[in-house]
Amino acid sequence: MRDILPPASAAWNHVEAAARRVFSAYNYQEIRTPLLEETALFARSVGEDTDIVGKEMYTFTDRDGASLTLRPENTASVIRAYLEHNLGQRPGLQKLYYIGPMFRRERPQKGRYRQFFQIGAEAIGTDSPALDAEVIEMVVELLRAAGLDGFHVLLNSVGDTNCRPAFVALLAERLKSVAPSLCGDCQRRAVTNPLRVLDCKVPGDQEIINSLPSILDHLCAHCQAHFESVKRFLGDREIPFEVRPRMVRGLDYYTRTTFEITHGALGAQNSVLGGGRYDGLAESLGSRTAAPGIGFSIGEDRLVMSAEESNPSFGAPVLDLYIAPLGEEALRHGAKLARQLRAAGLSVEVGFENRLKRSLELANKLAARYCLLLGADELARGEVTLKNMRTGEQRSIVAANATASLAETLRGARTESD
Repeated sequence: MRDILPPASAAWNHVEAAARRVFSAYNYQEIRTPLLEETALFARSVGEDTDIVGKEMYTFTDRDGASLTLRPENTASVIRAYLEHNLGQRPGLQKLYYIGPMFRRERPQKGRYRQFFQIGAEAIGTDSPALDAEVIEMVVELLRAAGLDGFHVLLNSVGDTNCRPAFVALLAERLKSVAPSLCGDCQRRAVTNPLRVLDCKVPGDQEIINSLPSILDHLCAHCQAHFESVKRFLGDREIPFEVRPRMVRGLDYYTRTTFEITHGALGAQNSVLGGGRYDGLAESLGSRTAAPGIGFSIGEDRLVMSAEESNPSFGAPVLDLYIAPLGEEALRHGAKLARQLRAAGLSVEVGFENRLKRSLELANKLAARYCLLLGADELARGEVTLKNMRTGEQRSIVAANATASLAETLRGARTESD
């Protein structure tokens, strides 16, 4: 776990603001769920034999004997809220997004933390493959808006309750002879959750895993048609993708479409986000009516890291103006001017150094675009001096018109920078 300090926090704010803009364009609304849920919620939805439930959850017994867990992911919590508050009775699809912390006791890796942050969304109310493609399209737009490029969309189908059990049985049978040659985790999964063996990342296991049956060869007619439709809809949107038959994701509730997006800046563990369809999840949590849906979650820690490595100045905070007053009268004038400019939406810092050289040094270190010099002589003449910190150019401004003139200049500098 870690602290996120300025100026790095500015990059996080930039990513979250970009995500909110994209979610709004696709008519998603924010949901905020508790950090704590009953442990049974995650055991029933995520799967008791998954690594998350078996190894990684922060679980404890409350004073009344109830077993509680810090949420390791948020889809289960969103579906629980969807059912508890009867959101299915509202008109149209329920399109919900969230931004917040999750908790897993994972092994340390680049870009992975035990308190980590996710940006995610869930669209509930239809099993249409067109929705699958729209969600993936939205994800692509979100990543681009957040400053990331050079990523790759990976796609697969994991079937449904009609065709997957037969495939899992076949896979379990094939694994009996090769499991002793796989890593310890895969030896356990071969018995408890054979499908998860396909998602193993251990390099030494890949040759054996590649020889195992492909789920795409065992889809039922309905799942095959659904998958072909998803691919057509993505083609219509000109979104490139790669089909990965071994990509099954780590959660038991997925059905049919699953997807990941990877980025090379993260090294071997290069997944930025993952998602998929979960048409039977609501029923597994007690719903009497179907609530098919699809969702995704972005590892915000990893997304920010990827964006920063692609662009070192990504999300850097911008200070429009540093005001350098010399003397109490100038300080009073500068404070009033700063308030007016801040009300106009500009970023302004007022210095308290009362030394010109020190003020200019601070303006430079704070990466201010401009510095406003206020001294007794300038104010006596009814003028202030504006210094461009990039070019060093200085010019005088009539003090009476300073607010309007400065606002115009600073907004122009922002536009040029953008």
